[in-house]
Amino acid sequence: MSLAIVNIGPSHDGGAAGNALAGDAVVCDNGRIVWIGDSAAVAAADHRTVIDAAGATVVPGLIDSHVHTTFGDYTPRQQTVGFLDSYVHGGTTSVISASEVHVPGRPQTVAGVKALAVAAAHCFADYRPGGMTVHAGSLLLEPGLAAADFAEVAAAGVWLAKAGFGAVDTPFGYVPLVAGARAAGLVVMCHTGGGSIGGSQSKIGADALLAMNPHIAGHVNGGPTALSREENSLLVEHSSIVLQISHAGNLRSAIDICEMTLAAGAFARLLISTDTPTGTGVMPLGMLRCMTELSSLGPLTPRQAIAAATGNVRAVYGLDEGQLAVGAVADIAVIDAPVGSMARDAFAAMAIGDIPAVACVVTAGRLRFAKSRNTPAPVRTVRVLQ
Repeated sequence: MSLAIVNIGPSHDGGAAGNALAGDAVVCDNGRIVWIGDSAAVAAADHRTVIDAAGATVVPGLIDSHVHTTFGDYTPRQQTVGFLDSYVHGGTTSVISASEVHVPGRPQTVAGVKALAVAAAHCFADYRPGGMTVHAGSLLLEPGLAAADFAEVAAAGVWLAKAGFGAVDTPFGYVPLVAGARAAGLVVMCHTGGGSIGGSQSKIGADALLAMNPHIAGHVNGGPTALSREENSLLVEHSSIVLQISHAGNLRSAIDICEMTLAAGAFARLLISTDTPTGTGVMPLGMLRCMTELSSLGPLTPRQAIAAATGNVRAVYGLDEGQLAVGAVADIAVIDAPVGSMARDAFAAMAIGDIPAVACVVTAGRLRFAKSRNTPAPVRTVRVLQ
């Protein structure tokens, strides 16, 4: 079943340069983008669904790389049902589990953490709340995990791991665990900064992160308590660790990290996420809000902010989504300046601090809604023609 989006205004292909599409129309079929070109070449009768973007902005669906999923579309931390579906109405079309640590009574045994990761990965393999893709099943690193355990979960479909909530004596106890997970091909994220829950892990600082060398320093601007500016500088200048900014962290630290990363020519290592649901809450507009803050108050351009929430995440995690190109997964967000804004398009709205309106979202080539329930209306009248 094909879908076409025509009369596209400003656009972003998901790449680090933030290039516009080579045309003002996109055609999707069988869940993928199959053509990009001029609207005049699109025959409406050839497609089941046609969306007239009316000059609104089109970008890849946002990828939130730090979401605490559990099972189903439910968060025990905030006792909220349907939060993932609501995130789609904020333009987020994929989320990556930062571990199922919020599952009530979560196990800490070797057998238990393996079972939890495998079960979560399999439960979300074909379950798409609100149409989003959920990359679930992140192995919580606990003492006792060995090479055979990492190989076992990898063979069962688990490809993510998380350090930061295990029963280690000090953060340096994660060093061999991170090495073992990486050797098995798992993508490893590590909690960064102070503890996020009362009575939880001690601070994980730059010295421990440099010793561990995970792929990603999760919420490097704090989850919610940040590292010092000097520690952030060490991570930027003396490692290749990916630096994940989170909305639930420290905004001052996030701005500093963005400035350091750009100065070091390391923009490809910068990701934007939410680190929700946590004590900060459920944040359907968390991605858009963080992107807008870093564009209006920080050093990122709107196009860089979108890249850090799409193509950069795609590259770090090896995902199929996160770009607008022929052959790519058809996860697309149509956004615009919100009604009442001084700006006339989504990029300009972000630059002045106005969160863009989400007009509609397409995932796997299917229109999921034609009016966001979480943002103001767009300036332009985006219509579903058929």
